[in-house]
Amino acid sequence: MPSSPPPLKSTASPAPARPRRSSPESRRAKAGDPWPALPLASWKDTCDTLHLWTQIVGKVKLALSPFVNHWWHVALYVSPRGLTTGHVPWRAGHFAMTFDFVAHELRIETSDGAESRLHLRPRSVADFYRELFDTLGRMNINVAIWPMPVEMPDNHIPLDRDQTHAAYDAEAAHTFWRMLLLADRALKEFRSPFIGKCSPVHFFWGSFDLAVTRFSGRRAPVRPEFDGIMREAYSHEVSSAGFWPGGGAVADAAFYSYTVPEPPGFRTAAVRPAQAFYSFQLSEFILMYDDARAAASPERAVREFLESTYEAGATLGNWDRAALEQAPEVPVRAK
Repeated sequence: MPSSPPPLKSTASPAPARPRRSSPESRRAKAGDPWPALPLASWKDTCDTLHLWTQIVGKVKLALSPFVNHWWHVALYVSPRGLTTGHVPWRAGHFAMTFDFVAHELRIETSDGAESRLHLRPRSVADFYRELFDTLGRMNINVAIWPMPVEMPDNHIPLDRDQTHAAYDAEAAHTFWRMLLLADRALKEFRSPFIGKCSPVHFFWGSFDLAVTRFSGRRAPVRPEFDGIMREAYSHEVSSAGFWPGGGAVADAAFYSYTVPEPPGFRTAAVRPAQAFYSFQLSEFILMYDDARAAASPERAVREFLESTYEAGATLGNWDRAALEQAPEVPVRAK
């Protein structure tokens, strides 16, 4: 993912003052701000620590789950209270681990009724690692993982020795989960009319982002520069979109969208809304979360971004859209 966004050119001008009327932004704030603000700088230390905690939990899932194409078996999922592994097979049963950002605990539950909890609080990654594996051992879940962080090129501290990352701001973690809920809903609604091969909406703990991926149905050209993991992830033509808290070249949270292989003309395609831009550093389109939340309808802004960037990639890439898409249907309500 990115490291510093290209300069944004705002097309909006200040609105004139209107007596007795508030802006969409202030109305949302008064209603509890369903699209909350969370500048990355305000929680960067917590974000880094939480990223590493999710890697520990994700690596446990990776070690015990059967392989699924494109590494889908390693992902976490947004839950009504946080992020969860979903059920993980262990011996004759299953267990699940859930980061609960309401109660601020990591909950471990097994199919035989056992349950344990780890409090989420300011503590080092190494301390979290030790307590998690001690707890799993007492629950007779014996597993070993490779204790190195991944997809964090500036961090080479083994997870079981990391005393550097030790921040946890509970309010920021809770706000980030609320943002994930919004992104999860938007991506699931976007996924709905696509009837070709498509991933679930899932959270990758390596890159620390929520993503959904559509497939054209054709194999992609082999990329010799890719390692085995990347070759498996991008073995077929894809259009992928998601949400990310930011970092590096992208200073704050953002929605993203890319097509691989990228068809000619994609980076100059007209996409919506006007605030969206193509990052040449990342080879993907970006819509900053704050630009979406400032819109009269954040939901519409995100939907326009997801749909227009997908349409650009699929059309320029000669996907068989007639076979892959259907009009969204009116939901049938049970009586």
